[in-house]
Amino acid sequence: MRSLRPAIAVFDCDGTLWSGDAGVSFMRWSMESGLLSREASDWMDGRYRAYLRGEVSELAACGEMTQIYRDLREAEMQASAHTFYDLYIAPRIFPVMRQLCADLKANGTQLWAVSSTNNWVIEAAVEHFGIPTERVLGSCVRVVNGLVTDELIDVPTDEGKAVALGRKGIPHPDAVFGNSIHDAAMLAIAQHAFAVNPTPALLETATANGWMIFQPESPRRTA
Repeated sequence: MRSLRPAIAVFDCDGTLWSGDAGVSFMRWSMESGLLSREASDWMDGRYRAYLRGEVSELAACGEMTQIYRDLREAEMQASAHTFYDLYIAPRIFPVMRQLCADLKANGTQLWAVSSTNNWVIEAAVEHFGIPTERVLGSCVRVVNGLVTDELIDVPTDEGKAVALGRKGIPHPDAVFGNSIHDAAMLAIAQHAFAVNPTPALLETATANGWMIFQPESPRRTA
């Protein structure tokens, strides 16, 4: 991978840079910590259960898990995301992926992160991989006078990931890394596609397309 020396490398986040689903875990942590009200928590819990039953689409669910924070201050969301990173994401980072990002950046590669998890969580996490906020494409809503609204700006999932990159003038990245079938459209536009710890559905697609398959070492958990 390092020998390719890509000009632009794009990374999915959950399951690719770290194990687990930070979007769902942040939602649950928000409920438990009191960041979300009881009313909002009950509504979101019901919608997520409906998603698991197949009654709510991936696109809708990811959007709603961002919209649910409406009326909170963005500064509070950013602070909460950094706290959540320390508690949940940091112990689950794949060391080899963090080193890969460091090596690519040192060689002049421009790094991007694309995720359907809300942008606050992704921005807080990927700064530790050398990816700046302006190169994060996450689920996001409009913020007005410092307050979060429920007006969706983007929910990058499935084909939406490739579309989001296209809007940034990156129709065909040199390298793309993803772990699930929701990354398939983004992997398909890459000159070099890497399926990282692929889910069964992505493994089948990656094999059919001749994409590279990579299994990073497990995260080193701290006591």
